[in-house]
Amino acid sequence: MIVVLSKTVSAHDKEMVRIYLKDRGFTIREQVFGAEEIIGALGKGVVDTRELGLLPGVERVAATSKPYELASRETQSEDTIITVGGASVSPVKIGGSRITVIAGPCAVESREQIRETAERVRESGAVILRGGAYKPRTSPYAFQGLGLKGLEFLKEAGEALNMPIVTEVVSPELVESMKDLTDMFQIGARNMQNFELLKKVGSVGRPVLLKRGAANTIEEWLMAAEYLLASGARDVALCERGIRTFETYTRNTLDISAIPVVKGLSHLPVLVDPSHAVGIRAKVSPAALAAIAAGADGLTVEVHPRPDAALSDGPQSLYPEQFEKLMRDIEALAPVVGKELLRTPLRNHPAFAISSIQDIREKTEKIAFCGESGAFAEQALVRVFGEDAPRLQVPSFQAVFDAVLDGSADAGVTPVENSLAGSVHENYDLFLRYPDIAIVGEVKLRITHCLIADERADIDNIAIVRSHPQGFAQCQDFLAKHPQWRLETFNNTAEAAASIAREGAFKVGAIAGAAAAKAFGLKVLKEGIETNPLNYTRFVALARKVGDKAPILPSLGSGAPNKASLVFSVSDEPGALFSCLQILSGRGINLSKLESRPIQGQPWQYLFYVDVSLPKDPGVFDAVVEELKAKARDFRFLGTYRAAG
Repeated sequence: MIVVLSKTVSAHDKEMVRIYLKDRGFTIREQVFGAEEIIGALGKGVVDTRELGLLPGVERVAATSKPYELASRETQSEDTIITVGGASVSPVKIGGSRITVIAGPCAVESREQIRETAERVRESGAVILRGGAYKPRTSPYAFQGLGLKGLEFLKEAGEALNMPIVTEVVSPELVESMKDLTDMFQIGARNMQNFELLKKVGSVGRPVLLKRGAANTIEEWLMAAEYLLASGARDVALCERGIRTFETYTRNTLDISAIPVVKGLSHLPVLVDPSHAVGIRAKVSPAALAAIAAGADGLTVEVHPRPDAALSDGPQSLYPEQFEKLMRDIEALAPVVGKELLRTPLRNHPAFAISSIQDIREKTEKIAFCGESGAFAEQALVRVFGEDAPRLQVPSFQAVFDAVLDGSADAGVTPVENSLAGSVHENYDLFLRYPDIAIVGEVKLRITHCLIADERADIDNIAIVRSHPQGFAQCQDFLAKHPQWRLETFNNTAEAAASIAREGAFKVGAIAGAAAAKAFGLKVLKEGIETNPLNYTRFVALARKVGDKAPILPSLGSGAPNKASLVFSVSDEPGALFSCLQILSGRGINLSKLESRPIQGQPWQYLFYVDVSLPKDPGVFDAVVEELKAKARDFRFLGTYRAAG
């Protein structure tokens, strides 16, 4: 049983709650859990929960049906997002709408080996560096790790590349000497039920990656997490790494089903280690992608620059080139499951040189978006800036640009293109009207529409359906089955949902996302009602230029920008557009989008919107821009940024 205390509880009231529980046969464990202070009442005591809930200082009582009370979703319905790092390196979050990838060698073998590996995985997009300093091995003659010296090498590499590190701790005696050298402790599969180790690690307050034992049940795994939480740990992530079965074609059997099962039982984030699960290099990437498709919050992958020469687990370690391919595949898959691949800045990333918007993600006052809570634009904002990003709701797309320009918001998020409906021309035109605003990033969001309504409503008694015109257009087949419904248009889908909540209407439905239903306390009557499931919207993040350059947001890429957006017009003569495109082709620059738009006030004159992939040599692109300025008319540079998967 969990007793959640109010934020204003006095020391006296807290003590009275303790006494009340102890007198009734409970063992008490106190814990700060997320933003809440709680008292865990453990044991076989007997209490009237209604009477307990009325005690001064008690906000609520959560009586769970599970033995793992602190880890149970009955105790906390919202997903926990844990934070790793933050002292000498940028903090990394695990959980929520982003996929976090941990990578590195099985074991730290030398300073040079771990630094080389770190550089390669960082370049591909990993955000946490893994490596074993102490290695529990089946054979006493196998390589056991470099110990504290190896951990020092790991920490050195992590700090150089702005990556938190995670390493395995194998005994309680090592915890104190390791805690100041690592950002996250790993409890290995062999130690999952080493309860003294769990208690010791939990007591020092470091984030913990808890691997499932090779022969342990899901409940035993969650009970191990309970030991950590009950001992004081606040940031615990679970890691499925395969279980022992009768199958011999792989090292272990990856229990894919455990991912959705555990996420239903617990609020803790779940990662997957495909390397140990399959033990065969060629099978690691398919298993990793399957884990993401099943809902994993991240991966921990073994990578070695020369796996054949590795001192530990070489056969299951990816070559850096294989890891890079895996990361590209994850980027492509992430929008399908409603997530985004997490990236963090390098120390030499241009974002660290921004003077007037220094570290915009960490210090921003507001991020502007058009719509109400639960809008698709807000979901895109969360993908880009994180769940805890401060937000500014505005009534129109133009208001997003105004807020960024006048300083009401430091950044904004707005849609520019839908895979079915095409470009959002209003926003492209706004970039021309606001030359001081630049594109600084992008995200692709899968649009899944739902019919949502009041809790009392039933699909059979719906008479009116509200949504944005695009929402109606994208759900035509579903609406055709209900010709009796009257359709009412709103500025955006979330606003349509909000109107139902405000009016308390129970014969009115809205076409919007599931997030809007949650935001306004409505229920989903039917999910996935869009006609075409391949429905994606591309959103861009925008910010005010610093001088003549646009800032590069630290949250939008681990490496240099790889995409740019341009707009220009051409003279009315044969081959004018061809000449401009030939400049791009001649320099080997790939054109990913070309679209014409009428120039307002100039009939039969057109602007051309262009997206291009940036070459590795920035000088090449600079030369192209100068050539285009000379050849084209009304050339505008909209920004460089990191492309979405």
